[in-house]
Amino acid sequence: MEWILKTTEKPPGWFIELVKRYTPGIGGNFAAQLFWQRDIKSEEKLAAFIDYQLYQSADFQEFGQEMNLAVQRLITAGKKAEKIAIWGDFDADGITATAVLWDGLGEFFQQYRQLSYYIPNRFTESHGLNRSGIDILAKAGCKLIVTCDTGSTNISEVIYAQSLGIDVIITDHHTLPSERPPVVAIINPRYLPREHPLFHLSGVAVAYKLVEALYAALPDIPANPLTDLLDLVAIGLIADLVQLSGDCRYLAQLGIKQLHTDYKKSPTARSRPGVGKLLELCQKNGDRPTDISFGLGPRINAISRIHGDASFCVELLTSKDIERCQKLAEETELANSRRKSLQKDVQAQVTKKLAQLDLSTTSVIVLEDSQWSAGVLGLVAGQIAQETGRPTILLSTEGKEKEADYSQFIARGSARSVNNIDLYQLVQEQAHLLHRFGGHPFAAGLSLLVENIPLFTAAINQKLRQSLGGINLTARVEADLVVTVADLGKDLFLELKLLEPCGMGNPIPKLLIKNCWFENSWHKNQQDLQGNKVQYIKTDFSIRDDSTNNAFPGIWWGHYKEELPIGRCDCIAEIDFNSFKKRYEIRLIAVRSHGKDELKNHNFPNLPIILDARNLENLQEMTDNKSLLMMKDCPTNWEDLRLWFKKSLDHQQQLVIAWKKPHNQEPRDIWLTLVGIAKYLSRTNKYVSCMQILERLGISKQSLYLGFEALRCLGFIVKIKDDYLQIIWDSIDDQKPADHLINQFLAAVREEQFQRDYFFHVPLSIIVAMIIDFSPVSNNR
Repeated sequence: MEWILKTTEKPPGWFIELVKRYTPGIGGNFAAQLFWQRDIKSEEKLAAFIDYQLYQSADFQEFGQEMNLAVQRLITAGKKAEKIAIWGDFDADGITATAVLWDGLGEFFQQYRQLSYYIPNRFTESHGLNRSGIDILAKAGCKLIVTCDTGSTNISEVIYAQSLGIDVIITDHHTLPSERPPVVAIINPRYLPREHPLFHLSGVAVAYKLVEALYAALPDIPANPLTDLLDLVAIGLIADLVQLSGDCRYLAQLGIKQLHTDYKKSPTARSRPGVGKLLELCQKNGDRPTDISFGLGPRINAISRIHGDASFCVELLTSKDIERCQKLAEETELANSRRKSLQKDVQAQVTKKLAQLDLSTTSVIVLEDSQWSAGVLGLVAGQIAQETGRPTILLSTEGKEKEADYSQFIARGSARSVNNIDLYQLVQEQAHLLHRFGGHPFAAGLSLLVENIPLFTAAINQKLRQSLGGINLTARVEADLVVTVADLGKDLFLELKLLEPCGMGNPIPKLLIKNCWFENSWHKNQQDLQGNKVQYIKTDFSIRDDSTNNAFPGIWWGHYKEELPIGRCDCIAEIDFNSFKKRYEIRLIAVRSHGKDELKNHNFPNLPIILDARNLENLQEMTDNKSLLMMKDCPTNWEDLRLWFKKSLDHQQQLVIAWKKPHNQEPRDIWLTLVGIAKYLSRTNKYVSCMQILERLGISKQSLYLGFEALRCLGFIVKIKDDYLQIIWDSIDDQKPADHLINQFLAAVREEQFQRDYFFHVPLSIIVAMIIDFSPVSNNR
């Protein structure tokens, strides 16, 4: 993992003094450094960033005619006494969006009689509108569906609803379709310019804007103020993957204030007893964004991850019945505990599969298993993506595997991105291989036929390699500030708190602590409400360095104490306040042995760290030398080299790069050879290993799978089992055009050949420079 320290450009003195006005008596230098790094460099920007009362929020009328159409249709529904259904989603953003519309529209339409809500089941329906749910609403007499956090791309489902006499209003924030859906109105900030302050609104915030518009149109009807909804808006905003800037930040600031104000009341006086009970159970008090991101958000999400059906979460967030809310909150807490155990189990299984994967030739990780629970795949995929630096897609296959026929089985799963790679666009380009797909640039859900997984994997890997242009995919963690243990404590916490709420676009400050060590470490399993152990570990420790005689407490979630290094090390952490233990502490993010100089001379202090034997004729003497590790195959990426270098350190050997000059065939000749092999195998009905074909053609497995896809369009059936394949000729009449797929194969081969030529000629000095950027002792497991 690569550690990066962000720019340390010092802010000017006048700006530091400006920031100190907001931190009386506690310094302000660290906060000033962060504001400057994050391009908040004027008095006006700083004031509006810190004090929401100085921020000028955007009006709901920014959505223009679409908002007007939605409001008028709702008013018409009210006049005609039509039944209205809110169609939500089962994640925290979708649940809170549903709750906002339930409470907000409930000021105008009688709940349960005229107004209802529908939350799809995560396991049986997945995201978005679906026909079976629409049928249920139609039978109940529904004439208008208002979606929240979903619906933008459900064109056929909207048309189906219309055929049953149901109009649709969409409120959503996901990626837009190529054409406007045939709906009454679509309120989606993606239609606005990217720099617009409303562009990053999440589903709950868009729903809030619709209610805001209805309040403005019918001001005399509501009995409760619009601001009563802001705590729900903050929960959904912070729990979802949206950028907390512009109106997103403003609404989150307002909502957190309201959340904390309500929590401070006695349990019988709280306006949302369910939210208050959840905060008690997760030992938070609602005044921090982390109380949502680490407390409320995961618990709301856990219901659908464990049970599939998350409908009762809306009741939990909106009901005034204290006893009922307590019961639902406790059920939610138990579901979250079970989610932790399930996530830990799946993560262990994924890690085992990952160990068998060659990351040097993998740009996008795609793994599948029939036993994985689909509910936690997104969480595990996010962890793997962060650890490897690669977009990760995890799939769960349904049903029992049949010996020869995979076509009836669907794989469903989740995808998570990293390193600013637009995963949505990447996956969407393989739409012809998918059953369903939807999501964000950084998080998505998808389903596809099991038999399409190898082709999908090869195609998406090739596409990412082409779009990156040879840029290395390396897991990385960024630090914002260098601090000492003496700096840790209340003052630093209060300085950095000025940046809250943090999220995408404004991440929690990461602190680099150098030359430190750990003491008094211990770990334990978590327990659920019933006293049962949860397979989720937390390690407590004290951290020290030479800056002070006092130790400082910290925690490391999901790790055992044995994973802490012995002796001096460097670490990256976040500072936090534990409201349960009433103490300031650090939350460990990553740790590595101290000093990068150790890497440069590791094991070989008097030798170059890599020996260059490229294109040498006689390598026998080197090959016989057990202290040397010979790398004879020319790589196609930097990660391959780094893995070999790490292997040399692990085995106490010196790395020798010893690949020959590539002798590349013309890509068109390689394609013709592959076609010839296919004809021969189909004629003789013989089996052959993939490795044999790869050696014959001199290409990678990813390119070979692209070749197989092109062969299928020519009428060949390619069957792969246990890395052996059989190719059969199918004399079909309606062969599909293959030119596009053949060109994809040729482009992939050219890319590989280009990379091999580059690595043969690249100077050793550049190889060494790239290698020493990689620290084999970095740790963020």
